[in-house]
Amino acid sequence: MRTSRLQLLAAAGVAVASLALTACQDGTGTRDEGASVSQPVASEPSGASSQAPKESASGSGGNGSTANGSGSNGSGGDAAGSGDSGGKGSSAGKGSASVGSDDAPATFNPCNGSNTSVSAAPVSRPVNHMLITVKNTGSKNCDLTYYPVLRFDEMQWVPQPVEESKPQAVVTLAPGESAYAGVLLSAADGSGSGGATGKKLAVGFQGRTPNSDGGPAAIPSLPAEGVYYDSSLTVTYWQYSMDDALTY
Repeated sequence: MRTSRLQLLAAAGVAVASLALTACQDGTGTRDEGASVSQPVASEPSGASSQAPKESASGSGGNGSTANGSGSNGSGGDAAGSGDSGGKGSSAGKGSASVGSDDAPATFNPCNGSNTSVSAAPVSRPVNHMLITVKNTGSKNCDLTYYPVLRFDEMQWVPQPVEESKPQAVVTLAPGESAYAGVLLSAADGSGSGGATGKKLAVGFQGRTPNSDGGPAAIPSLPAEGVYYDSSLTVTYWQYSMDDALTY
């Protein structure tokens, strides 16, 4: 019995060895090992993923430098912005420079005794007032700046202006148009001093700046009896309206 069992075990061992040898020869084991070895091949996605950074790098480079604007849109936007602001700034600068230094001197033409006719006449209302009228007799616009500088006969002082009558802009007269200035000759209550009767009146014109020479003075005719004035003598700034000139 023992001999039979030993023989059976030996036979079984030979059979197992034979099967193992047969399997090796059939390549079955090699396929199994190959399957296990082929796992790195199956890991090709990691190799593909190793290319992904390259693609993402070029993609991020494209997105970062192109889409996000650090390359074209960004600097382009800045250039456009600086271009717009620069353009507006430069055009605004040229506009202001042109108006300030070119247009104004070119178009400024003072009204004076050479291109106007001037009259001076006392009025009944308001009392003790006189109205000066200047009419542009030239062929182009002329400008009346500030107020008329008045001088009766050999008067040694200059009548002061009524500051409340100062207009917001220079009075410009087209050919044929007129402007006005009102003159308070004397105080209605007799409080003025140094009264005198003027027989001759010179109306002076100012230039672009206060008290500058605006050209030849005008000598309007006065009533034969003359015009009485005292230390209250004041004059308004030039006005477009006769009523405005006689308001003060």
